[in-house]
Amino acid sequence: MADLKARPRPTGANATLGRTGFPHVTSTTKGEIDIVTAPSQPGFSPLDLLYASLSACLVLSARIAASQIGVLDRISEIAADVTGEKATEGLSRVAKFNIVFSIKGDVDEETRSKIVRAAEEEICTVSNTIRGNPEFSTTISS
Repeated sequence: MADLKARPRPTGANATLGRTGFPHVTSTTKGEIDIVTAPSQPGFSPLDLLYASLSACLVLSARIAASQIGVLDRISEIAADVTGEKATEGLSRVAKFNIVFSIKGDVDEETRSKIVRAAEEEICTVSNTIRGNPEFSTTISS
């Protein structure tokens, strides 16, 4: 795969929470989302956002891969459905991500596999981060 030369986009998020209520998250680029926690409440939980980040990154990365392979003009839709299984022991975490890709269009199974492999293993920053072991640098202020 060729090196990607993307223009940098400011990234980051800030979550605030009072003594009651739910977190409100604002992105560096001024996007906003309210977080929910009740099982029946519509909206995104923190875990939903993790799955959403992975699914969005995967479909964007698959589109890039399809373009690099030269088949983007033959694809009408790319979807990635991401769910997970929480660990039953140890720290609270996702132990397994379940990803179902759908690539609609005039491409064969071998090409679909190449697109998915490139998206998951080479291009997607989120999947590469989850597979890695990123450092955390935490500062506490009052």
